[in-house]
Amino acid sequence: MKIAVLGAGLIGTAIAIDLSQEEKFQVISVDINEQNLHKLQKYSQIKKLKEDISDFDTLKNIVDDCDYVINALPSNMGYKILKNLILCKKNVVDITFFEEDPFTLSELAEQNNVTAVVDCGIAPGMSNILSGFIEKELDETKELYIYVGGIPSKKNPPWDYKAVFAPKDVINEYMRPARFVINGELVIKEALSEPEPISFEGHGTFEAFNTDGLRTLINTLSIKDMREKTIRYPGHIDRIKVLKECGLFDENQIEINGIKATPLEMTSEILFPQWKMNEDDRDKTLFRIVAKGTKDKKEVKYMYNLVDEYDEETNIHSMARTTGYTATAVARLLSEGLFNKKGIVAPEFIGREKECVEFILAAMKKKGIDFQLTIDE
Repeated sequence: MKIAVLGAGLIGTAIAIDLSQEEKFQVISVDINEQNLHKLQKYSQIKKLKEDISDFDTLKNIVDDCDYVINALPSNMGYKILKNLILCKKNVVDITFFEEDPFTLSELAEQNNVTAVVDCGIAPGMSNILSGFIEKELDETKELYIYVGGIPSKKNPPWDYKAVFAPKDVINEYMRPARFVINGELVIKEALSEPEPISFEGHGTFEAFNTDGLRTLINTLSIKDMREKTIRYPGHIDRIKVLKECGLFDENQIEINGIKATPLEMTSEILFPQWKMNEDDRDKTLFRIVAKGTKDKKEVKYMYNLVDEYDEETNIHSMARTTGYTATAVARLLSEGLFNKKGIVAPEFIGREKECVEFILAAMKKKGIDFQLTIDE
């Protein structure tokens, strides 16, 4: 089977390398940046293409004979590229986390007989799969809380943060209002609000704050109380709020000495070298889902926990592992014919199929990414 991986950043690289380890997959890595592709030089089994796939005809020529495509491009390109891939009649696993509503492409995907799994990373992604699984397992799910964060293994002042994503995408997460479900109603709160401590045994206590991470879950799950929070080292919120309140995230263009730019563009350029995850940086991913409800007339609590760290053997960052390997696990699921629903597929739809969840968890566990489930009455 031939798979094209669009984007050769930290996550796209991890995806291409992982899939190329199986003989049944022929992997093509596509990126406009020659330097990104150079990181794959020693992997002779991966075909590298330096192309600008924002052009429809270029994209179509590349994916024409591919069985699957994994879209690992920046979020600002995500929706357009996904739409074009659907028009090319290609099955897609997408981790671009674009802002647009993916379900607006449902009819187009169905018409073109395409399976397009969107938001297929760690969170959203695995968080959705496991949330869908929990809702199916319980007779009634009353509460669902998701906590997730990718952070440096050790604090690195002043930000105590490194990003595998573009800084602008991270800043957008801090700016976009957070949507929750409380008492069955949609509630909107400010991002970075309502911080709370959260502890992971052996790793310490962190802070979690509101972000707009529920995404498709808001409309696909019937749970009265749902929210998602992002995890960072204590103090990170206050530093970001200073930038935000000073207007450094504004998107209204200003002019300085004849040069026009937005404060957000300027801030992104300044933060990029400080937040960029370098090859020798170490990171870890913290993940927790807490769900409460009833099963067999008893009150129960389901909790999934994960702490994943930088892989010293493969030199792949944890956030690239947890995000990228979720995408590759789902790609393998589709290639095995275990899930073939057509249209736009939110990951929680996969989570409703127990066999699919077991397949994905087993694939992740092979990579050393082990989601621990505890069930308490």
